[in-house]
Amino acid sequence: MDKKSKIYLAGHRGLVGSAIKRKLESKGYSNLIFRTHGELDLTNQQAVNEFFEREKPEYVFLAAAKVGGILANNTYPAEFIYENLMIEANIIHASYRNGVKKLLFLGSSCIYPKLAPQPLKEEYLLTGPLEETNEAYAIAKIAGIRLCKHYNQQYVTNFISVMPTNLYGPNDNFDLETSHVMPALIRKFHEAKVKNEPEVVIWGTGKPLREFMHVDDMADACVYLMEKYNTGDIGEFVNIGVGKDITIGELSEVIKEIVGFEGTIRKDLSKPDGTPQKLLDITKLSSLGWKAKISLRDGIEQTYEWYQSQIK
Repeated sequence: MDKKSKIYLAGHRGLVGSAIKRKLESKGYSNLIFRTHGELDLTNQQAVNEFFEREKPEYVFLAAAKVGGILANNTYPAEFIYENLMIEANIIHASYRNGVKKLLFLGSSCIYPKLAPQPLKEEYLLTGPLEETNEAYAIAKIAGIRLCKHYNQQYVTNFISVMPTNLYGPNDNFDLETSHVMPALIRKFHEAKVKNEPEVVIWGTGKPLREFMHVDDMADACVYLMEKYNTGDIGEFVNIGVGKDITIGELSEVIKEIVGFEGTIRKDLSKPDGTPQKLLDITKLSSLGWKAKISLRDGIEQTYEWYQSQIK
């Protein structure tokens, strides 16, 4: 990518998209184009086609998606599969039709089978049943990966896919009804501290293992891959993670300490745990010369500071 290349960033106000925007701007990319949902409905094929025909972007970061945690995925599965399928199909097809030089599609680690061996290697895709609570979202993301693969195969496009681990950071969703585990816990502990409550309740046993990466590291990896590698170098997709995980129980203790909550933690065993472990194998990513830089503790401290700045 040239610093003056026309780059379309879909989902620029979301967690990952806003981080990619910060990274591109910090590196001097000056010809970035964005549209809010109000300006462009990405589930509307005609609107997306007209946008691409008019703007003719050279590079595309496909970070737009409908996202949420266990509760949201379990409650609104039809919305999760429909909206994500439409967004990715419309953008990928319009990119092909309008001669986009390279596209990067962001998937999700939930694409892997629920009981796949750990750590999760790229080749484990479609080797077993998915986690039931977010199957709709996972199937949509798998479809996006395969769209890129088959457009590359049939039309010789250069569409690459990346598979991030659990992400967190500025612009995350802190709504307790629809958020992922990290922002939900940060908010729960903060509110319990402010209200001087005696305990914080976490879902399940606290035993599931999760890998967490700060979204600024994710953005750095995405821009790095777009600058340096093509689909022939990457293959169908590449995992992006930090290579180590932590139990939800341990994570809760870290957040409790950072926030300064002095009460106790109670586990609600009536709530689901989700997948037992989700640790990505990052061998391929490491071979491409990239590794994460932000430690978990530093990342949570930064995120908590950002959260506090937003609620004042």
